[in-house]
Amino acid sequence: MAATINDLPDAILTNIFALLSDTRTRNSLSLVCHKFLQLEKATRTSLTLRGNARDLVLIPHCFRSVTRLDLSLLSPWGHALLSSSSSLSYDPKLLARHLRHVFPLVTSLTVYSRSPSVLEVLSPQWPGLRHVKLVRWHQRPQILPGSDFSPVFEHCPSLTSLDLSEFYYWTEDLPPVLQAYPATAASLTKLNLLTKSFTEGFKSHEIQQVVAACPNLRHLLIACVFDPRYIGFVGDDALLSIARSCPKLTLLHLADTASLATTRGDPNEEGYSSEDARISRATLVELFSGLPLIEELVLDVCKNVRDSGLALEELGSRCGKLKVLKLGHFHSVCTPIGSQLDGVALCEGLESLSIKNSADLDDMGLIAIARGCWKLKKFEVVGCKRITGKGVRTLASLLRRSLVEVGISDCINLDAAASLRALEPVCDRIERLHIDCVWESVEEDGEKDAEAGVCDFKLGEFQNAAHVMDLFGGSEFEGVSNKKKRCKYSEEAGCSYRGSNGNGLWYKSWERLRYLSLWIAVGDLLSPLPMAGLEDCPNLEEIQIRVEGDCRERPKPSEPALGLSTLAQYPRLSKMQLDCGDTIGFALTAPSGQMDLSLWERFFLNGIGDLSLLEELDYWPPQDRDVNQRSLSLPAAGLLAECGTLRKLFIHGTAHEHFMNFMLRIPNLRDVQLREDYYPAPENDMSTEMRVDSTSRFEDALNRRLIPD
Repeated sequence: MAATINDLPDAILTNIFALLSDTRTRNSLSLVCHKFLQLEKATRTSLTLRGNARDLVLIPHCFRSVTRLDLSLLSPWGHALLSSSSSLSYDPKLLARHLRHVFPLVTSLTVYSRSPSVLEVLSPQWPGLRHVKLVRWHQRPQILPGSDFSPVFEHCPSLTSLDLSEFYYWTEDLPPVLQAYPATAASLTKLNLLTKSFTEGFKSHEIQQVVAACPNLRHLLIACVFDPRYIGFVGDDALLSIARSCPKLTLLHLADTASLATTRGDPNEEGYSSEDARISRATLVELFSGLPLIEELVLDVCKNVRDSGLALEELGSRCGKLKVLKLGHFHSVCTPIGSQLDGVALCEGLESLSIKNSADLDDMGLIAIARGCWKLKKFEVVGCKRITGKGVRTLASLLRRSLVEVGISDCINLDAAASLRALEPVCDRIERLHIDCVWESVEEDGEKDAEAGVCDFKLGEFQNAAHVMDLFGGSEFEGVSNKKKRCKYSEEAGCSYRGSNGNGLWYKSWERLRYLSLWIAVGDLLSPLPMAGLEDCPNLEEIQIRVEGDCRERPKPSEPALGLSTLAQYPRLSKMQLDCGDTIGFALTAPSGQMDLSLWERFFLNGIGDLSLLEELDYWPPQDRDVNQRSLSLPAAGLLAECGTLRKLFIHGTAHEHFMNFMLRIPNLRDVQLREDYYPAPENDMSTEMRVDSTSRFEDALNRRLIPD
């Protein structure tokens, strides 16, 4: 009789289960038999609670191996979970003790801390906490500076990681707490202060106080201000203090708060900002010299850093472990002369490179980067006006062996079709892709596009052509070119081109593409996407679409829908993020001749019911900034209810209860939540939409249903 997996010793099965991280896989295994159910519960180390907070007392005692616990997504989202409010039906301290009894081994905690009372109750329960992530999108309450953090530092002396990236607070709250608890501050190795809701980030003297209190940091992420017009801007002193106080850093992110905004820049700007950052070349060299262990570096300054090439050469020579680099508003990053490499091209160990708003980066610079940074797996370029499709095409050809992720955004010479044509040499290898849905060249003459779709970069135009050819072994690069020429004129069986898409463009199969990110201006359409070159994506599983613009300045669209039905041709598409949060309009009555946001939502969501395999949807409704409202409208609720295959639906905004009841028509839907994860999140007492009681009623109705699968 043949042996089965059940015949394996429990010790081996336990190790197998412990290696599984995918939640749905673990859930499926737990349904096989009672033995697998017990093994799954005994080996689960990470758990995110998504039920209603009132039901926490019903949590079973079987997940006692959990070390990473997430309480930030409990329903109602953003509710004061463990506050001392008299309106609660349970004792917060008893509930906290129950959580400790059920999860005794927790060392990592994520919680929505709307007021300090939450941490005052939870922190003493797990004094061995090593990682804490706080979440808050509501306004900071009127409390003493540092009150939000004192309970954690007081009760958790073993704390090594603090994440405040989604927690709204004042920058002056943190330094006094770090100074008041020096032993705990010195034990920190990871500190994430890249808070997205900041309008003004950390000032220079605050950064110096933070790094002085935390000398053992290995990961440091800070949102700050580089604009010299502001008091306390970050300049030479702050950068030098980081290098001197935290020499063990392996990850450093310094980003101007303006870079954290998702708003797209002006495509007509050259790439230079109005002001220069007060960062000298000597300071950059000393910063790089003081961080010999750095592996990931992000400097998104949003102000000009000119003539940075020599400093980047020092970065390449002094930081041999550097793998990830992102530069924003750095100019002259790579200006090769002939075949000689310079600047960032000398950072040969890089595996990920992002260049944003580099005004003088051109095609020759891209070729030099591809030659020098030959290990690149990820390449992103944003707002670089001088690069063209030829430069990107050559870079893609030279990096064919390694490149799997590409992002091209806000480059005036690279619309959607030009970007996809430029990436044809690696289209069968790309796994993640971002492009802008700008359709200029799709609308040009088909014959001209067809020629552009199969032409190769003319390496003979450049002095370093021989070096580029030698790098690829000559024959391989020529083989790519000859193969495309054969595809253009013949129908050979081995040809990797699938055919013409009817617009004169030859297209390939993006067979490994699993994630696609798109930017599109409000009022434009998605329907030209297949014609631009993304017709065949057999393994595309997830798509993110960000719609941006001011509806108040747009006429009524010529078509009734954005074009989501176009995505039905991707046979494995199951996840979507539709982000209309940067779309601005009239939430209430619109002026004569204008469309209000409910009609724009109908335009955005029309056709979403045609996506017959869609299982997960994150949707950000458009907003009216004048009244701080991001609310699901009646047409949007009706269209979302047509998605018959949805299992998870997360609406990042508010909604009325009777609109949410439309979702009960979706037969397989089992997880729905309203998340007001934007600043400032509306207060319950100021909203006429879903509140605690109405949320509970909706969830009760959802949970009473019989789910077919």
